[in-house]
Amino acid sequence: MSPVIREHARARLVTDARDLPVVPVELRHDTAEDPHTIRIAFPGGTEWAVERELLERGLCAPVERDSYRVWPCGRAQLVVELHSAAGVEVVQFDSAPLIRFLRRTHTGARTGPRPEAAPA
Repeated sequence: MSPVIREHARARLVTDARDLPVVPVELRHDTAEDPHTIRIAFPGGTEWAVERELLERGLCAPVERDSYRVWPCGRAQLVVELHSAAGVEVVQFDSAPLIRFLRRTHTGARTGPRPEAAPA
């Protein structure tokens, strides 16, 4: 049985509002489900599946993969942007809790490199 690592955090929803609303989120890493993916669960049942490597690289420099864009915002925050048919959603995290969680995903489970996709 593989461990599921969970962490409660807070995210700021980036909107046109003067003060960014803060919402509780759950960060989850389940090696049995997908050892390379971090799930971010928002109130109301919305869940994002973001590659762990994308979050880690985004802490240092802007990166983009599939529908996600991730970049550092100053020295203490990380922005994650999701593009979908419904529009663009943007959330901002404090980096420190996210870094602690990502470290736990490495110590809590041994995962190998992501398998390369077979040529079509």
